[in-house]
Amino acid sequence: MKAVWNGVVVAESDDTVVVEGNHYFPEGSLRREYTTFSNHRSHCHWKGEAHYYSLLVNGEMNPDAAWYYPEPSEAAAQIRGRVAFWKGVKVE
Repeated sequence: MKAVWNGVVVAESDDTVVVEGNHYFPEGSLRREYTTFSNHRSHCHWKGEAHYYSLLVNGEMNPDAAWYYPEPSEAAAQIRGRVAFWKGVKVE
């Protein structure tokens, strides 16, 4: 699986976990040169608190386009150490 935004592969892995239709990539597959800090947070009633990364590719910013759960609930333990994408990031 590849996560592509603005013509660039921002993550790639054969080991994704699908939860609620979203592919969660291993954190190590994330190309850090395209990620930047985000202080955005959200809460899922069954997974816990999500933290975000923004993407910066070819001079364009995609705020809060990737999310992860640093301390997921026991019910969502399979996504610990993984990151998922939205906001125009194509996962194929």
